Amino acid sequence: MTEILPALSQLPSPSTQRIALRITAPAERALKQGHPWIFDQSITEQSHKGAPGDLAVIFDDKRRFLGVGLYDPTSPIRVRVLQKIKPATIDNNWFHEKIKTADAIRAPLRKQETDGYRLIHGENDGLPGLVIDRYAETFVLKLYTPAWVPHLKDVCAALQQTQHFDHLILRLSRTLNKQADELHGLTDGMTLTASPDKGQTPEGLVLFKENGLTFECDPINGQKTGFFLDQRENRERVRDMSEGKSVLNVFSYTGGFSLYAADGGATEVVSVDFSTPATQATLRNIQHNQNKPNVKNAKFETLDQDAFEALMQMKAEKRQFDIVILDPPMFAQNQSQVETALAAYRRLTHLGLDVLKRGGILVQASCSSRVSTVEFFDAIHRSARETGRPLEEIERTGHALDHPITYKEGAYLKCLFATAP
Repeated sequence: MTEILPALSQLPSPSTQRIALRITAPAERALKQGHPWIFDQSITEQSHKGAPGDLAVIFDDKRRFLGVGLYDPTSPIRVRVLQKIKPATIDNNWFHEKIKTADAIRAPLRKQETDGYRLIHGENDGLPGLVIDRYAETFVLKLYTPAWVPHLKDVCAALQQTQHFDHLILRLSRTLNKQADELHGLTDGMTLTASPDKGQTPEGLVLFKENGLTFECDPINGQKTGFFLDQRENRERVRDMSEGKSVLNVFSYTGGFSLYAADGGATEVVSVDFSTPATQATLRNIQHNQNKPNVKNAKFETLDQDAFEALMQMKAEKRQFDIVILDPPMFAQNQSQVETALAAYRRLTHLGLDVLKRGGILVQASCSSRVSTVEFFDAIHRSARETGRPLEEIERTGHALDHPITYKEGAYLKCLFATAP
């Protein structure tokens, strides 16, 4: 059994006094349709001021219950809705049921030699502003709002009741990391709970399984929670189409697509990422999978280089590949950056096709929620036509099983698989 460490026991308890709110008619309609946020400008009446983590109860103009959520006076997202239409007590039992329901959705993954996945996908699993990722016996809990701080003890207790783990690591969003006064001693990368016989922190990098392949992650210092779990199903698709192929993986990070391609029988795999630590992790991941005959026999190359520059250099060198994978980081942080992002996607398509063999497969993804699915796919096709190589679509994909989407704005991942003549 894991032990709750002092950092959790010293946190404040949530206030027993509820904040009563009324909201605008458009916000009320959005709430009823499943949107999990109430913005500050949507609030028309408020009973009293509140602190992060206070429970705010939302009523309609006839004082009928609409919902209850976590109040956050530090954010334009003033309330993150936990429960709507039917009242409920928000406590350990309520969190337990939410985690139990989310766990049941992920059950098929555990039958696929996979112990690395997202257990709680924030808003889409009914816990807005909170993410829990599993990496074997190490769990990582990431917060995006201080409103969760007074409820962490209940959340962690509920997690212990449904899951077995050796360590629970806390990660904080960049915004939250700057709100020291609201954190009550919590820090990014600290251990919240630990198994007495395993020590308070994981020893070194954590190894986990994904569809039978072994990957490492750094849950304390790595990007996000240590690994990009959302592309697992697309990586599996690449594995299925890689036999006998040469593969270029651009924005490779720690080599997820690269390892899947090799395991699928790719003869040559080139990984490009600007981050030297990322490409070094790719090399270690290759070593972690030397028990796989196809991985052992594949020819690997890693390049620590800007993606755009690498693609231009490969074109100049007349290098060509059977499969080109373009999986860049988020290009649009807000609406004002959408046009710039679309231009970047079009340029990437152009450069990717320059190094793709005739009849080869282009795999291009976007994780920018601000860029719509229609805009993204249109940008790729437009660029392909301009190069004289109109694409023939194989498949369009979205979110994996452990990244469910329950409201429109929650969708961010889209990926195109297509052949180019």
